[in-house]
Amino acid sequence: MQTSQKHRSAGIHGFYHKPVQEIDQYGLSHVQILENNMYSDGGSQGAAISFQTEQGEFFTLESSSANAGFANYDSPAASVSSNRSPFSPQGSHSCISDPHHSPDTIYGSPLSGSSSAEEDNILRQKLRELEISLLGPESDITDSGSFCFVSGGYQAESSASWDWNRMVEMIPRLDLKQVLLACADAVSNADIQRAAGLMHVLDQMVSVSGEPIQRLGAYMLEGLRARLELSGSKIYRALKCEAPISSDLMTYMGILYQICPYWKFAYTSANAVIQEAVEYEPRIHIIDFQIAQGSQWIVLMQMLACRPCGPPVIRITGVDDSQSAHARGGGLDIVGQRLSKVAELWNVPFEFHDVAMDGCEVQLEHLRVQPGEAVVVNFPYVLHHMPDESVNTWNHRDRLIRMVKSLSPRIVTLIEQESNTNTKPFFPRFIETLDYYTAMFESIDVGLPKDDKQRINAEQHCVARDIVNMIACEEAERVERHELLAKWRSRFTMAGFNQYPLCSSVTTAVRDMLKEYDRNYNVQERDSALYLRWRHRDMVTSSAWR
Repeated sequence: MQTSQKHRSAGIHGFYHKPVQEIDQYGLSHVQILENNMYSDGGSQGAAISFQTEQGEFFTLESSSANAGFANYDSPAASVSSNRSPFSPQGSHSCISDPHHSPDTIYGSPLSGSSSAEEDNILRQKLRELEISLLGPESDITDSGSFCFVSGGYQAESSASWDWNRMVEMIPRLDLKQVLLACADAVSNADIQRAAGLMHVLDQMVSVSGEPIQRLGAYMLEGLRARLELSGSKIYRALKCEAPISSDLMTYMGILYQICPYWKFAYTSANAVIQEAVEYEPRIHIIDFQIAQGSQWIVLMQMLACRPCGPPVIRITGVDDSQSAHARGGGLDIVGQRLSKVAELWNVPFEFHDVAMDGCEVQLEHLRVQPGEAVVVNFPYVLHHMPDESVNTWNHRDRLIRMVKSLSPRIVTLIEQESNTNTKPFFPRFIETLDYYTAMFESIDVGLPKDDKQRINAEQHCVARDIVNMIACEEAERVERHELLAKWRSRFTMAGFNQYPLCSSVTTAVRDMLKEYDRNYNVQERDSALYLRWRHRDMVTSSAWR
């Protein structure tokens, strides 16, 4: 992503990044507000921020300290219920005004958790604080009025409008997360006027070379723009078509591989499980549904070659995907040749079989399983791309799991991001995406300087596209559909699998690997699985099934 001289957010490849004044058919150069008089029973004055549901109901959030309660916000267009709160315990403290704030409170909720009602109250409290930040303290508001952001347009009785000159002056005092949430709420309710105004504010706050939340905000803003203009699919396809040349993309992927342990965690944990499961097997058939460059199997072949009983015969079936093929600069034959050379070096009898098709298209006959083979199936960060029953009746996600079960595999390894974005409506999904990727961008941040061009390119080409897809796209066009381990457990159990308990050697191998990375990465053994964490946030899970 290119940046301006002031490192403001630029549109991804120039898409959907227009000054507010250019969208003149809506008169979007300001956000208008509704002023009403409101008094509590005790006579104290207060301010409020209101949202309108699709049924036309208004729910008002009081900013008066005399009012301790909040109205129930249950709009079907934007439910705020979430499995975890994305709000920082630091209150309304701005990441922009204090870039050195404690990283331990950037994202996530305390591990003790909170009830759904408590999480709703936290959200309302944050939106109330945003309103106060935008409109100023009560002493600055003339007529001691109550202010409402109104969904659906300007109200006839309104007597106030947004002062953008004042707004620009107040930007350093705003909390970027709160403004992102307010903008997502406006987009969710099709409030174009309010959304465009908040996007104008966000343009001044985000930066692809700033703090983690600023960088993430730049990409989430692009997703919101694309969604508002009903162009999510278009921008997502454009990002896929305008990918960098293969050598550059390989470089960007390599950067993330080196500075973040997410892929090494997948390889290390899966290999340790597989090595134990096939310890004495003479013939092993590995089916990898995300073969990529085949790097994972180089290490495993070396491990198996050193067995006291000698190396086994190894067959690897690799399922390809278009992004990996582009990064390689060619088809799966490149992977096969690379692995064959490694096998020859370690005197491992080896055969490679390529399945050059999307995972959704794979059928039993494509896998060519032979009698007497110990079948190993690897699902690294790939099943969440398979559409499930919420997308279409084919439900390839469960179909693939059942198909693999029919192979009677010796072991199946599953590595997935610990996030819940599959079936959530837009606004709760936006909250989850903001929470998860704040932690991810923060973890990337410790590896390279903020203004490092290679890091900027790596985030744009390897991470930003996923974020845009989750925010801007729906139905079949939304391919980033993550689920929590509990949901994966349900799917695998229904297909007839039992979870395979991980031995201590797996945890030891992962902890040894993490010594190469920042100390804020840690691993927990829980629910017969391994959780890779960044500080207190679960990021990735590794589990095994048979």
